[in-house]
Amino acid sequence: MYTIEEFDKEKTKVFKYIIYKKRTEFEIRNKFKDQIEENMLEDIIEYFKEASYISDMEYIERAINEYMSLKNLSIKEIKYKLYAKGINKNLLEEYIQQNYEMLEEYEKKSANNIKIKKQSLMDEQEIKNYLLKKGYKGENI
Repeated sequence: MYTIEEFDKEKTKVFKYIIYKKRTEFEIRNKFKDQIEENMLEDIIEYFKEASYISDMEYIERAINEYMSLKNLSIKEIKYKLYAKGINKNLLEEYIQQNYEMLEEYEKKSANNIKIKKQSLMDEQEIKNYLLKKGYKGENI
């Protein structure tokens, strides 16, 4: 077991980490797994989940909105980026199902933006192959 003082001290460390930038539960576990005793880390994570400082669903939503406003990505690329952050596959699939039309529209626009950018460098077939390699669906190219 641990004392309240120890808990508060470690909780403050984790709090600074998640306040600086939104983090996934996976990222928090990875960062502190060697620094904080396992049971205490679990309790700290639970504490911040209940206080709504940690929410992987919120993280997915925020990250996808950010990608959509700043980058040209396929839905597949978005998935890979979020899996790399340790996002639960079922949670991500649920979000994608709920927002499928919006994401499809975004993917079509992204493919079009890339097409326009690459037109002077590649012929149409090369662009199509490039987009397919990046995970774009054939019907969205």
